[in-house]
Formats: sequence, C-alpha cells, structure tokens
Amino acid sequence: MNLLQQKMKRYTAPQEAKAAGVYPYFRVIESDQDTVVTMNGKKVLMFGSNSYLGITNHPKLKEAAKRAIDKYGSGCAGSRFLNGTLDLHIELEDKLAKFVGKDEAIVFSTGMQVNLGVLSSLLGRKDFIMSDEANHASIVDGTRLSFATTRKYKHNNMESLDTVLQRAGKERGPEDVALIVTDGVFSMEGDVCNLPEIVRLAKQHNANIMVDDAHGLGVMGELGKGTCNHFGLTDEVDLIMGTFSKSLATIGGFIATSFEIANWLKHNARSLIFSASIAPANAAAVIAALELIQQEPERIEQLWANTRYAKQQLDDLGFETGHSTTPIIPIYVRDLNKTFLLTRQLQDAGVFVNPVITPAVAPEDTLIRFSLMATHTFAQIDEAIEKLAKVARRLEILTGQEV
Repeated sequence: MNLLQQKMKRYTAPQEAKAAGVYPYFRVIESDQDTVVTMNGKKVLMFGSNSYLGITNHPKLKEAAKRAIDKYGSGCAGSRFLNGTLDLHIELEDKLAKFVGKDEAIVFSTGMQVNLGVLSSLLGRKDFIMSDEANHASIVDGTRLSFATTRKYKHNNMESLDTVLQRAGKERGPEDVALIVTDGVFSMEGDVCNLPEIVRLAKQHNANIMVDDAHGLGVMGELGKGTCNHFGLTDEVDLIMGTFSKSLATIGGFIATSFEIANWLKHNARSLIFSASIAPANAAAVIAALELIQQEPERIEQLWANTRYAKQQLDDLGFETGHSTTPIIPIYVRDLNKTFLLTRQLQDAGVFVNPVITPAVAPEDTLIRFSLMATHTFAQIDEAIEKLAKVARRLEILTGQEV
C-alpha cells in the first residue's frame, strides 16, 4: 500500500456510519424524482428534493429533451468557447437574460462551475470579496480560487457586512473593486438575504453585488424571477447566478449580467472555456421549463401554500425551524448522531429527508432539511410530519406531547 493509500485509509467516518446503520449518503432511487420515489422496491415520500415546482418528469420537458436529441444528438463534444455552442444555447441565454432582467446570460455546465469561473476570473489581487459566512460551498471554493482578498461577514448580519466593507475601504485603491457575494435564498437555513440593506451598503461603500439565486429562481418574485425581482432591486445587482437543477428541472447553470461583464467572463472564466457545454436535451428542457413557469403560475402559488401549511404544523409541534421563510425548512437537531438516526429512521418509516452537518453548517447547528414541492399534497405533508414527530419524540429531539 503506497503513502497516499495509507493516508486515505485513516479516513473511516463513512465506514463507521455504515457499521452503525445510519450512513445517509448515496441512497439509491429507482424511479423519477417526484413526491413519491421508489427505494429498495418500496414507496417513500420525498421531502429532500430541490425540484420545487415538481416538473422534473413533466411531459413538456421530456418531449422537448427528446426532440433536441433527435436534432442535435446526445452531446456537443466540446466547450462553448470552441465547437460546443449551439443555436439552442443562444436561444436559452436570451430567454434567461430576459427572465431575470439582465443584458446577457452565459450558460455553464453546472451551477458549481458558474461560481468557480466567475469568482476566480472576475477580480484581481487588489480587489476584495465580501462573502456571507453561510454562502454555498461553490461560492466558498470560487473565492478560494480568486486572487482577490476574501472577507467573510456574519450570516445576514448587516452590521458585520458594514464593518468588513469599512475595513476593506481603508485598503482599497481608487480602482480596486469590492464585490459583495450572497445567496438569495440560503440553501440550508431557508432564509432570504437582506438585499435592500446590502444594496444600501454597496452604494455607501462603492461596492458591487452578486446574488447566487440557485434556490430563489422559480420560487421568489413575479413568476419565479428570483430574489432580486422579489425586492424590486434587479437593476441594483451586478450579477445574478442561477442553476437548472432546482426549479428548472435538469442540470446546468448560468450567470446574468451586463454586456461588459459578460464579455470578460466569456473570454476569461476557465470553468466555461475548459468545460464541455451542457447537452442539447438539457438546454431544451430548461427552455420548456421557463415557458411552463410562465404558463402555469399556479404552481408557484401552490408551492407557497404547501410551505405555509408545513411550516405552521412544524412550529405548532415545537420543532426549531430557525428563520426560514421559504420552501426550505430546516429542522434543527443540534446533535450529529441524532441527525443521522432521525434521517435513517424516517427513511425506514417511508420519508426521505436530507441530513445537514458540518461543513455545510456549524457543528452545533446540525439539522435535517425538509423541502417542499408544488406537487406535494396536504395529505402527503400530514403523513410526513406525523412520522417525523413520532421519530423525533422517540429520539428525544421533540419533547412536547402530541397536539
């Protein structure tokens, strides 16, 4: 066994969790991504999906993907920069730019690649990035690749943001850029960024703003146009990032911005230039999803009805759900072992949820992520929460009596 293998052999946490029967990752699903999925031949209620609008298996998306395969084949065999740009990609970028209200959009192969490419290429050694400490891992990794100086501020704490901006202001030259980067909807906590105050501070300190709206698109704003639209501040935000793997029901990502910034990114973002472009079927599916969202606004209305219904029940039962105001509802457990046990026992009871542990959250903030879809019925929500409460009482996570 060589040195690298010996070093890796000392990493035994997954094996220990498997031996204890609580390993919660790489669980195999044998069906489509819907409110009910099949696992090990059994039906399980899905409350761990990012498919907020419930359209991953919608006939219009599947038909659009099939047509694209018939016309373009299964892939592009190259990057957007060279031979991998289709007219379909251009059509999608035009529709995305109009949807979120920006001059231009650029499609990347994944949302992760967007944040890696944008943040690593946009800023130089004398520039600054101000990043919310609860931002998604893709933002964290993008800032690590950047030559800019990164300063974290406390989660959604505007006093903390003001402080780091003031400190950076003392070090910045007249042409040095400060970019505030924040999730629109925070993927684990389910709360929304304080965009109005971020905009005010950005103006005060001559800073720019980038919003990662992966979990806001299709959920927030008019017709699901996102967090910036929700606050009426689209014009005040310089870059809006989004993914296709949540409400838009496939895979890929994009950045929407001004013509000038887009021109730079097209020729400098390495994760765009050196990654193969998304497959024709994916691009066609996103176009169909954008059309469907605008044709069926009742999906978003139902998503919010489901969110309010579930949140009220969870709060009434005494679960700690933090500051969530979105279809992402964190249920804090604050114990690593119990978080894994709750996840495992819920699956055994027929309910799928996601455990969230460090580094996604602080060690003392472990939780399960209870996610709503527009296609959930109230009966499914009732069943899931009833089982959740039963298991939580058994594990002494929930101590109150039944109501």
